[in-house]
Amino acid sequence: MKAVQATHYGDPNVLEVVELPDPTPGPGEITIDVTHAAVGLVDLFFREGRFKDRPGMPQPPFVPGLEVAGTVRALGDGVAGFTVGERVVSMSNGGINGYASVFIAQAALVVSLEGYDIDPALAVSVVPNAAMAHIALTRVARLVEGESVLIHGALGGFSSAFPGIAKQLGASRIVGTVRASKLEAAATTKLPYGKIVDSAEFLTALGEERFDVVIDPVGGEVRSRSLEVMRPGGRLIACGNASGDWGHSIETDRLWLGSVAFMGFNAGAYIPAHPDTVRPALEAAVSAVAAGLGRTEVDVLPFSQAVTAHERMTNRSLKGRIALTPGESA
Repeated sequence: MKAVQATHYGDPNVLEVVELPDPTPGPGEITIDVTHAAVGLVDLFFREGRFKDRPGMPQPPFVPGLEVAGTVRALGDGVAGFTVGERVVSMSNGGINGYASVFIAQAALVVSLEGYDIDPALAVSVVPNAAMAHIALTRVARLVEGESVLIHGALGGFSSAFPGIAKQLGASRIVGTVRASKLEAAATTKLPYGKIVDSAEFLTALGEERFDVVIDPVGGEVRSRSLEVMRPGGRLIACGNASGDWGHSIETDRLWLGSVAFMGFNAGAYIPAHPDTVRPALEAAVSAVAAGLGRTEVDVLPFSQAVTAHERMTNRSLKGRIALTPGESA
């Protein structure tokens, strides 16, 4: 099979297209002929070696990629409910191996696209993240119909999955924040935001408006300032650290004084402990995307341009998502 491999830790140039043996599925597994693999921020973190000293993190050489779309190639023992040739989307169990023309998935992390008119590039870019957003909103934030939601980094790969799911769950108000350089793109987004404001000025822009749930994959000072726009009883979900401010902290006295809660959501930790949440979340995600609640721009590049894809992710020169395809042309 063709794959994009990180040969070492380092900059995007460590990515190389290689030939590897075709994998075969074990019990409870499905092999997928990949048409599209999503490119995400965590792929960059793994490639750079940010988590190299943590147990279980990928060591070079490895194939990045968390999510794929394609068709079922073969079924392992004990797998039911899927057929060879069926269009599917899958999340990764270990956070890697997606940038390959053949992918092995745990059957529990695969959802069918049959019966839905969803482009596979959009599906791989939105469905897995929307499933995680569904779990975060229903099981961690416990979003109640009629509540309001503020989403930082509103157009980012993970954040952009939240407004559609929040809308599906009955949120009354959905507001986003982005960097000033993203405001032009925000003005034309088809995602179901009520409005999107400058993240550097969001306290002023929001005035007296308060929120029941805040989604924060940004971290740093954005996280601290979010306390000022949370309604008593509000919940902030910390689900990333795009700011890179790993030393940031929150004064816990501010939590009890404001009667708010801060919670973390890391799919890699949560899903293995709560596997029963995955299937309903994936089905809800497909339904939301089919209903037009996950519309975002997706640029498709061949595996041979994986370096370019990572460079664009690094310098943020994209309006939506990037997906890679094994073919030589997009």
